[in-house]
Amino acid sequence: MTAPLSLSAPGSVSRDVDVGTVVAAQRGERWAWRVVVGVHQRRVHALVWRMLASGGRRHLVEDVVQDAFLRVFSALPRFVPDGTARLSTWILSIATRAAIDELRRRRPPQAPLEVVANEVHGGERPDVRSEHASTGRAIARAVGMQSPEVRAAFVLRAYHDLDYAQIAQALDVGMGTVKSRLWRARTALAQHLTEVR
Repeated sequence: MTAPLSLSAPGSVSRDVDVGTVVAAQRGERWAWRVVVGVHQRRVHALVWRMLASGGRRHLVEDVVQDAFLRVFSALPRFVPDGTARLSTWILSIATRAAIDELRRRRPPQAPLEVVANEVHGGERPDVRSEHASTGRAIARAVGMQSPEVRAAFVLRAYHDLDYAQIAQALDVGMGTVKSRLWRARTALAQHLTEVR
């Protein structure tokens, strides 16, 4: 087995990986792997963070991101660069499955009330900052209490802006299942936000 990839590729890389680089990565060329990681690392990390941190598994995010990229490179020879799936959606689907596998593996007794995406900008009034913090905790609680499958659908839609068809493809489920999972997530979110107000 080869040494793990460094997931801290320096510098910024363009948003798209060209077909030649994908083909080189499929052949196992390390430089191409670094390009793929550099382009997709932030989105994969954000997805895994949102899936795990609200469930009290913040400390496992880096391990799951590493696992996701190992899965990507293991499966990459089967990816069709000019097929129907975009590389970014395909990679997010693998990362989502890695996060779901981790969530299924070990379940903490109670999900802590952690704020996943509650960055407030300096200069806000204390009351506005407090309201943002309460809303962020309610969102984190609502997301953290959902099953891994519902959480995955919500994170892919709300934070990664995938449409229903892309979510269905990423999770390997039907469109009706995606709609049902998103409805459950939104219902729980609305309930928690009502409690905060």
